[in-house]
Amino acid sequence: MLTGQNIHLLKNALDASSMRQETISSNISNVNTAGYKAKRVDFENALKSAMDGTGLKASHAKHFGVSGFGDVKPQTIEQTGNRVTENGNNVAIDTEMAELSANALYFQAVSTQLTNQYGMIRSVLR
Repeated sequence: MLTGQNIHLLKNALDASSMRQETISSNISNVNTAGYKAKRVDFENALKSAMDGTGLKASHAKHFGVSGFGDVKPQTIEQTGNRVTENGNNVAIDTEMAELSANALYFQAVSTQLTNQYGMIRSVLR
């Protein structure tokens, strides 16, 4: 993979982490809201589909799909499978706090990779 493609992919991964942070914060703030359904950000599954060839590929500029790994974008989806309380809410605060911690680690790992990519570019330019 070329460095430019890596940087674009890592930028999208940071966008996914930012979107995930906002989504988790929204879930936590709505923990007691009747009828609220928890949301999740899906980026890694879309990236995996693009990498293994099962995702939609764009073969023309007007087609839907992705033309490279850097085109994979995060999406917000409604979470299923959680226990729904009597008020119709399915937010589990323990799950949200664990997701918050995992996202912080994910952000740190991706930003370290991005720093390394820029470091490689700087070393070539010297």
